[in-house]
Amino acid sequence: MPVVKVAKKNVTLSNLDKVLYPSGFTKAQIIDYYHRIAPVILPHLKGRGITLKRYPSGTDESHFFEKHCPDHRPPWVKTASVPRRSTAGEIDYCLLNDEADLVWLANLAAIEIHVPLARARDWNRPTEMVFDLDPGAPADIIDCCKYGLNFRDVLARLGLQSFPKTSGGKGLHVYVPLNTPGVTFADTKEFSRAIAMIFEHENPKHITATMTKRLRAGKIFVDWSQNDETKTTVCVYSLRAKQQPTVSTPVTWDEVAAVAKNGNAAAITFLSDDVLNRVDRLGDLFAQVLKVKQKLPMV
Repeated sequence: MPVVKVAKKNVTLSNLDKVLYPSGFTKAQIIDYYHRIAPVILPHLKGRGITLKRYPSGTDESHFFEKHCPDHRPPWVKTASVPRRSTAGEIDYCLLNDEADLVWLANLAAIEIHVPLARARDWNRPTEMVFDLDPGAPADIIDCCKYGLNFRDVLARLGLQSFPKTSGGKGLHVYVPLNTPGVTFADTKEFSRAIAMIFEHENPKHITATMTKRLRAGKIFVDWSQNDETKTTVCVYSLRAKQQPTVSTPVTWDEVAAVAKNGNAAAITFLSDDVLNRVDRLGDLFAQVLKVKQKLPMV
């Protein structure tokens, strides 16, 4: 098996020619993507205990989530212990600190990287909120863009700045940075539920804040429940396990507005190479999520 030096560390690779996407995308290409996207994804992973979503036989085969960092990890992969929520003991999560950690992870066929909204050292202190706008057919991502703009405006009326990213699938994620000491998940869960219900009340024919699947047909489900210490959301710049190597990609509200107007969903559907090119041109459009400080208003 080949050994490569990444960030002054030796990383053992295997089965590089193995095809993991129906489109023909290989493990070698997955590894290359994560190595090249490292400068912008690593700040969003820093200090967060990650959950691996592994597809050892490819994206159209079975997968599994792995919270506890594998025991066979290299000695240089650091971990953070976080209390289990429902049972005694702790979970030792992987921490991704540099390019070598990302390459090692990609070699495990951990195609998707999922992260909590809090850092491991303050596991009950979220640094941001997230709302997952998930369309129920025949609604689609174009509808998510239309109502995502309205949802942005609801947040803005409360003095909150928000940032969108694609899910890498059919939906849109709206992030609200907080980065304010003292905020707990109890706070953000109550607030996010209230905002989602207000938005549903204003748009009852098109929006639902209820998780019951039979009520979602033709509507946008505003999933506020991700604002919980037990939940994770796919990380910005993570690959998604679809037919092609799509990426959860930060976009501008202007891009969202353009899709809402012209109905061209392809304009915000990005594959791995598209994202690398965007980053070269635009930098990290999600950098502000790590910097903007906001307080939760009363609702």
